[in-house]
Order: sequence, then structure tokens, then C-alpha cells
Amino acid sequence: MYKFRDRIFRVTAATETPKPNLLELLWRAGPEASRGPRKGLTVDAVVAAAVDLADREGLEAVTVRRLAQELGRAPMTLYTYVPGKTELVALMLDSLFAAMDRTPVDGLPWRERLAAVARDAYALYRDHPWAAAASPSRPPLGPGQCAKYEHELRALEGLGLGDVEMDDALAHLLGFVRIAAQDAAQADAERAASAMSDHEWWEANGPLLAKVLDPAVFPTAVRVGQAAGEAHDAAYDAEHAFRFGLDRTLDGLAPLIERP
Repeated sequence: MYKFRDRIFRVTAATETPKPNLLELLWRAGPEASRGPRKGLTVDAVVAAAVDLADREGLEAVTVRRLAQELGRAPMTLYTYVPGKTELVALMLDSLFAAMDRTPVDGLPWRERLAAVARDAYALYRDHPWAAAASPSRPPLGPGQCAKYEHELRALEGLGLGDVEMDDALAHLLGFVRIAAQDAAQADAERAASAMSDHEWWEANGPLLAKVLDPAVFPTAVRVGQAAGEAHDAAYDAEHAFRFGLDRTLDGLAPLIERP
């Protein structure tokens, strides 16, 4: 009986369609049969639906069951297109990277080149807030990611940096951008949860804060906080924070790029 069952298992396993790995999916290089039955659905359609759902409701809403509902399919059928959520998120990110705007940088001074790269990445993350938090330390090496990386490195080409220094400088710049975008998304979420603009929140809470924040106890905090609040009409201005942080990040790279 054991041998019979073992033989059945080996025959079944040999005839099953192998699941594509992540790189095969990213480059659409796996066997055609691994992309699922041909019934009007493709890997690209699954990924596009997942991106749309994440944009509307956040990445946590992207589950196989919910995505199947969006596509009008049985949940198990999606696994024939994408093996799991890890692979799906990588495909989603790569699709964004492939379609993102890329400002031409050839011929610009180095600060303008890197500022353009930073603004393009920031705009992508602001349009798709989930993507900043989802971007892994080991990027998905798909066609979108590779095209993005190639374009961004061109902003550092010819500046006298070694190859490793180019990669380090780009990682430093994009790390700032990703954190700034996450902070901006968090501010948006808090504003939405409170159902008040920053100005409305301060008007509602200002009288109480004026009572409890004693200038004699917190002289520096009261003075600086009041000045910043008046300047930005809010306790935190995400767009100002991005511009300020970008300038300081470029200042930090200047000694490396402008060294003799």
C-alpha cells in the first residue's frame, strides 16, 4: 500500500505545473502554464487590481480573498497567477517603479539632478502611500526596479564617485525620501482620523494648550513651537519637512561629491 501511494504521489508531483519563482514572475519569464488558466485574467491584471485596492484601502486590505472578490474569481484561482502576498507586493512595487515619472537629469548640476530623483520618488510614495512602508531593503530586481535604479544612478554618473560610493549616496538619499513620505502619510492618516484640518485642530485645542504649557516651565518649547506653528499654520508641515530635509541631505552629500 505504501509503495502504491508513493508511486501515485510521485506521478502526481511530476505532472503538476511548477510554480514560478519571484524573478520569473517579475520578468514574466516562467512557463506560460504557470501564469494560470487563460480565462481573461493575467498576472498584470491581478497586480493592477492589487495596486488599486492598496491605493484605496491600504496594503493591509490586500488579501487573496479580497482581491478575488475585486476580480470576481474564486480565491484559489489567484494562486495560479501569484504564489503569495510576498510575491504580490514585489510585483506591485515593480509595476509602480516601471510606470513612475522620471525627470530627465542629463546636463543638470549635481544638486538639481539628485533633487529631481528625490522629488520623483517622493511623488511616487505620496501617490501610493503604502509603497514607502512596503519597499524592502532587498529590492525586487524586476524590470521596473532596474529601470528606476539605472535612471537614478545617472544622476550620480560622472561626479567622480566610485561605484560603491554611487550606490551608497543613492541609498542615503532614497532612505530620507522614504522616511519623509512615511511621515507625510502618517500625518494624512491622523488628519483623516480626526476629521479636522490642522488649523481646525489647533483652534479646538489651542485654549487648553495655552493653559497647560506654562512659558515659565517650558520657555524654549513654547517660543519655538509658537513660531513654527505660525509659520506653517500647523504643528507639522510634511511638504516643508521634505524640502528642508532634502536640502540638508544634499548638503551632507556635498563634501563627498565636491571633494578635490
